[in-house]
Amino acid sequence: MASPKDFAPWPTVYWYFTWWHDDGAVERIHDALRSKVREADGRDAEPSAGLIDSQSVRTADTVPAATRGFDAGKKVKGRKRFIVTDTLGLLLAVHVVAASVQDRDGAKRPLLWTRLDHPEVRKVWADQGSAGRLVDWATHILGRELEIVRKDPDQRGFQVQPKRWAVERTFSWLTAHRSPAPRQGLRDQPRHSETMIRWAMIGIMVRRLTRRCPAARPGPEPLIQVRSHAGTVQA
Repeated sequence: MASPKDFAPWPTVYWYFTWWHDDGAVERIHDALRSKVREADGRDAEPSAGLIDSQSVRTADTVPAATRGFDAGKKVKGRKRFIVTDTLGLLLAVHVVAASVQDRDGAKRPLLWTRLDHPEVRKVWADQGSAGRLVDWATHILGRELEIVRKDPDQRGFQVQPKRWAVERTFSWLTAHRSPAPRQGLRDQPRHSETMIRWAMIGIMVRRLTRRCPAARPGPEPLIQVRSHAGTVQA
């Protein structure tokens, strides 16, 4: 992907990207904005509950084979990204692994990071893929409750799941976000992919803070009668 015209040359962009990634500047900016968004929404700066989910995404052939795999359930060859969010859908932790990693294994690290970075989070909701040993691990090792949100046995097709809709919406935000990464190199390493996800969330939160009101699509404009020599026309 070519750099946007208003970007600096590729080496300069990459240098700043890696510098801000390595010294933690991106995480600090992201976390400060998340607190501001929560407070603007009338919440405490730190959440008390969270949601976890994973999403398998395709990657380019240039991505190192050691960091990508095949998700047999989703039929996707690439990587799997695990995210933990608060109940507003704001990011608390992110972990990118090969798509072949099972949910119960890949979810441990983001849950641990959430436990360490956000000790007030006492409960996390997850889907059925996290049921079983992961629930016991969260209880006995982390001292936190991992509650499984199960589908209705009679459900047919897609339905919004209680509690979990916020984390699913976050994935839709990330999917819709077109990364300005000028070259695939910014995503070659999983940790750089994690940073790109934080950059996407930074953009989302900045727009949310500066908008100061819920997003709304403009409705249809009323027709206006315009008089001319040929008669009255609708415009």
